[in-house]
Amino acid sequence: MESAFRSVLAEWLRADTALSGMVNAIEEEGPVAASPPSLSIVASAAADRSHKTGAGREVRLALELIDRSDQPSATAAIADRIEQRIATLGPAQHGFRVVATQFLRSRVERRERAMRAVLLEYRFILIATE
Repeated sequence: MESAFRSVLAEWLRADTALSGMVNAIEEEGPVAASPPSLSIVASAAADRSHKTGAGREVRLALELIDRSDQPSATAAIADRIEQRIATLGPAQHGFRVVATQFLRSRVERRERAMRAVLLEYRFILIATE
C-alpha cells in the first residue's frame, strides 16, 4: 500500500495545474535532477494499522521542496499550495481508502548557493479495499 500511495500522491500533486506552474518537477523519488524549484517525496515509512476485517497501513512521508529564490515569500507560496493540494486528496483510491490525512510538521532551511529547502511531513492512514 505504501508504494501505491506514494505514486497516487505524486500523480495528485502533478495534476494540479497551479502547482505544476510553480515548480519545474514533481517526482516520487528525490533528489530531483530538474532545476529548482522542484518537489519530491524524499522519505516514507509504514506501520501496520490492520483491523479485524481488513488490512491497513499508517504511512508517514516527507516531501522536500527545493527553491532558489531571494524571496522567502515565493517559497512559502509554493509550500502553501502543496499543503492545500494534499488536503484535497480524495479518500477513494484504487485498492485502498485514505481515512486520515494529518500534517505533522515542516522545517525550512537555507542551503549553500542561495538554495532554500522546505520539508513537509505528513501522516496518512490507509485501509485496503480489495
